[in-house]
Amino acid sequence: MREVISTPNAPAAIGPYSQAIRANGFLFISGQIPVNPATQQLVEGGVAAQTEQVLHNLEAILKAAGSGLDKVVRTGVFLKDMGEFATMNDVYQRFFPQSAPARSTVEVARLPKDVRVEIDAIAIVG
Repeated sequence: MREVISTPNAPAAIGPYSQAIRANGFLFISGQIPVNPATQQLVEGGVAAQTEQVLHNLEAILKAAGSGLDKVVRTGVFLKDMGEFATMNDVYQRFFPQSAPARSTVEVARLPKDVRVEIDAIAIVG
């Protein structure tokens, strides 16, 4: 069983992809960038403000699917500059204070709309 998950509380997809797909008890969330869903505009500020918005977007999608941050089993973090890792990590840790999910973090040459950070996730539903 495969179900598309979509919520107005996270940025709308800007291409041929879904915000998330629920399948076989898991939720696969597409990479989220720091777009405010109310305005569809990028969040101003550095990597801390952008990471916070990205994680709020992930949280909104998780909620729409009947899951939550405590059910995330893996994330992928894409940073424009690995020199901002500690700053991103400080914000990230506030959202995952206990039993943090498995994670990979990589520096990339460029991200959509030239943002500082993008994060995708896999979670358990139910």
